[in-house]
Amino acid sequence: MKVYEIFFSPTGGTKKAADAVAEEIINNIDSSILEKVDLTDYNFDFSSLKIDKDDIAVIAVPAYAGRVPSTASKHILQIQGNNAKAVIICTYGNRAYDDTMIELYDIVSKLNFKIVSAAAAVTRHSIAIKYASNRPDENDIKKLKEFAYNTIKASSFLDDNKLNGNRPYKKMSNVPLVPKTSSKCTNCKLCAKKCPVQAIDINNPKIIDKTKCISCMRCVHICHCSAKSVNKFMLFLVNLALKKTCSKAKDYEFYI
Repeated sequence: MKVYEIFFSPTGGTKKAADAVAEEIINNIDSSILEKVDLTDYNFDFSSLKIDKDDIAVIAVPAYAGRVPSTASKHILQIQGNNAKAVIICTYGNRAYDDTMIELYDIVSKLNFKIVSAAAAVTRHSIAIKYASNRPDENDIKKLKEFAYNTIKASSFLDDNKLNGNRPYKKMSNVPLVPKTSSKCTNCKLCAKKCPVQAIDINNPKIIDKTKCISCMRCVHICHCSAKSVNKFMLFLVNLALKKTCSKAKDYEFYI
């Protein structure tokens, strides 16, 4: 059988949480194979992904303003679940995940997956990186592995009434934080190649399409020469707005 680790993780935090869960499942199931599927890869044909009934899918996304990122949703909805078991993971930057978990549950359910468990995991905030900067930490990883082990033993499917979130979901909103490019740029084009929504011009990486940018901060995170950055005043305002809700560390939530 296969364990599919399906994740949308522009800056790496969501992948860390998904890695811990998927790898623990693999370690406890004989003759299983791990296959990783990156939802940020716009060149991948997600409609070709057909999960067999006996397989397990670990599907992880971050909360963007309390919702599943639209790009992640679009790609997940092309996958065929075929009544396979699924584990869903919602990550967030220590503020709140709002309706992300229940929305992810609904998306995955539409694909004929049988959801057995869910987790809400705190990871470093992708924009205001001083919040939850060390998450997931060693203790978080330990909890995720224990959750994964308990998931394997689960004998029933998850009741969505246990999950936090509302239907209808909160209105989708985009944070208007489009990174700028400094003279440090060496035109290596890495940011353009790795942008999940192709918002960066491959011929001139200094040009970013504001109508496509989802403020995921991947370009800022992966730039080898620190050429991409967010306006300092705007970043100050974001940090200030999040100070009250993000300063106190939140715990992980698990549902089985």
